[in-house]
Amino acid sequence: MNIPPYHELIIKQAIAQKINTKTELNALKRRSARGGKIAFPRDLDLLKTYRYLVAKSEIPKNQRLETLLTTRSVRTLSGIAAITILTKPYPCPGKCVYCPDEPDMPKSYLKNEPAAHRAYLTNFDPALQVKTRLASLNLTGHNTEKIELIILGGSFPSYPKNYQRWFIRKCFEALNQKKSNTLTLAQKKNEKAAHRCVGLSVETRPDQVTLQNTKWWRNLGITRIEIGVQTIFDPILKLCRRGHTVADIIRATRLLKDWGFKVVYHIMPNLPGSSPAKDLLAAKTIFSDPCFQPDQIKIYPLVVLKTAPLFALWKQGKFKPYANKTLIKLLLEIKKIIPPYVRLVRLIRDIPKQSIIAGNKMTNLRQILQNEKAQCHCIRCREAKSAVMGKIYFYLRQYPASRGREYYLSYENKQKTALYAHLRLRLPSPNSTFHDAAIIREVHAFGLVAPIAESNSAAIQHRGLGKKLMAKAEKLAATAGYKKIIVIAGIGVREYYKKLGYRIVEYGYMYKKCKVQSAKLKVTI
Repeated sequence: MNIPPYHELIIKQAIAQKINTKTELNALKRRSARGGKIAFPRDLDLLKTYRYLVAKSEIPKNQRLETLLTTRSVRTLSGIAAITILTKPYPCPGKCVYCPDEPDMPKSYLKNEPAAHRAYLTNFDPALQVKTRLASLNLTGHNTEKIELIILGGSFPSYPKNYQRWFIRKCFEALNQKKSNTLTLAQKKNEKAAHRCVGLSVETRPDQVTLQNTKWWRNLGITRIEIGVQTIFDPILKLCRRGHTVADIIRATRLLKDWGFKVVYHIMPNLPGSSPAKDLLAAKTIFSDPCFQPDQIKIYPLVVLKTAPLFALWKQGKFKPYANKTLIKLLLEIKKIIPPYVRLVRLIRDIPKQSIIAGNKMTNLRQILQNEKAQCHCIRCREAKSAVMGKIYFYLRQYPASRGREYYLSYENKQKTALYAHLRLRLPSPNSTFHDAAIIREVHAFGLVAPIAESNSAAIQHRGLGKKLMAKAEKLAATAGYKKIIVIAGIGVREYYKKLGYRIVEYGYMYKKCKVQSAKLKVTI
């Protein structure tokens, strides 16, 4: 490998000087570039030099420097590396007025959206999409041992089951870097693969969440479902031609939670027939009414697109999007009321400005809200980014949800501004399939992705926080009278739960008997 001598010097000086910040690193790079006489080194090139020197044992591995050199480190600061891929174009049962229908694309997606464009270039080949993203993440310094697969592209259960099974098998084959004759075999290989699927997500409509589909999704290894809620007012849903009702949303939410899935709501302010007041009321209801209470939300303010039926209404003057100031004010109010156990995943779609005819064109909307000093207690705003933890505290919050009871266990700092790890435990609704078992729906430690086989002091992961939360959840389930506990586990996390005494049972859940407990955990808010 041909390495410029000053690249090697920068790496060794950065380690010797214990450089901690990008500012310090850039100052070192400027000095080394000698006032512009030598090309200013890119982080990507320095990262290649660093890896080369580590491989030759000329320098020790340095997690701090590796993180500084990683391009867009935010991609893996939530404890996983997310890979988003799309299914092929296929008819959707929805007739929504705002939904674009571009040729050669899945319903609601545009060719020039980043993930959609990558999918289009690979002819929607699932394995090629995964391999491409893995290569890109690895090249830019990200650890890809813990992968969260996010499958987009219309409503997933609308596709033939043979295609669904094939699509997910090919994803696992790409992660495993090995062929498999069956999905079951591909899943088995992924339990110990180099790139393990720790979470698998698909999109659907509320009316397509059925008992039959939940069973099918579990056999596929799916752990999270994103449902297009948009609003919780039937007149607006009807006006937008959604084809489902609020009752469908409530039923779907309960069924998904009782099967252990994490539930993501897509909500859409500024729908025809709505108003800022109605949108705020919808958000307040979603976060407080036990019939709803999602685990995560994506807020997609409505935009007018040329291939959507709404375009004609806008052109005729029958629909007018909110002004920027109105939208910003509304989103600031919504962020204030998001509970600490809900993650605000996204604030806008990745639709390029040039495709938006009318509506929000602020691509940096999250940053704009942050500049407005928006008060937000959601998970994403509190995820700990630094491994410097200090003293941590255990918190236990509980709330009624979908005829059951949810417990949110977490490790945070005293001010509750830094979240290090959390766990979701559900005591399911009566008459549900798993009515006699407590269900752990999520366990997660935040911060930079730590290698699976390493205990790393430079990361929050692998310090035993998840194990401690599991023990507390088991104790809580036992004191509530449950004799067994199940976990909805991503395929790549099965080995972790096996070490905690769990075994695989029907539908891919992990199972363990509860030990009798007498003392109760203190609930704090």
